[in-house]
Amino acid sequence: MDAGFDATLRADGVAFSQRDAELLRTVDDAGSLNAAAEELGRSYSRAHDRLTELEGAFGSLVERRRGGSGGGGSTLTDRAHELLAAFDRLRTGYSAIAETGETVLEGVVVGRDGELGTVETAAGTVRALVPGDAETVEVVLRTDAVTLHDPADAPAGSETSARNRFSGEVVDIDRGESVCLVSVAVGAEEPLSALVTEESRERLGLEPGREVVASFKATATRATPR
Repeated sequence: MDAGFDATLRADGVAFSQRDAELLRTVDDAGSLNAAAEELGRSYSRAHDRLTELEGAFGSLVERRRGGSGGGGSTLTDRAHELLAAFDRLRTGYSAIAETGETVLEGVVVGRDGELGTVETAAGTVRALVPGDAETVEVVLRTDAVTLHDPADAPAGSETSARNRFSGEVVDIDRGESVCLVSVAVGAEEPLSALVTEESRERLGLEPGREVVASFKATATRATPR
């Protein structure tokens, strides 16, 4: 299992994302699934299949009306409006925490491969985007770019594009209504911070003392001269 922040609500193994919220809101505005798909540049068949999948997990979302004197069309159900409201709360909670959450690691550039460099830090070796002339740098990691894994399920290097990995222990969790800021001790002076949904925290069993593996993509990691 793994936990990261991707702004999704889950039910029965189905994830409701920003793309799905956009579909429902466009159906509400356009008055039909067909018009919504066209406006969004998506095929009707794929939009219909996705809506069917979402309704199988979250309940009835769109009420369809047959044509007649007043014309046909589609409207959102109360359940759809509740789902969109819950998604908006999730995004709001994320934004409030993400604005203040980042991890900074001091390090020295020991190698370069194009725009990517290898930086030695107190937590270990990090691959990051580095300026061409920098030697001593600060590596800044956004909290929403870090994914936490169960050590038994953490992907190997050949199975993921998240090039950087640190093993560590959860030392603190700042819990909001929908999202959590998880602090992980990885050997640096300050813990590594990761933003996860409350649902992901429960699924992974994140609590202080829990061993985890933190991963983050080299292309999402930037180093600045120090």
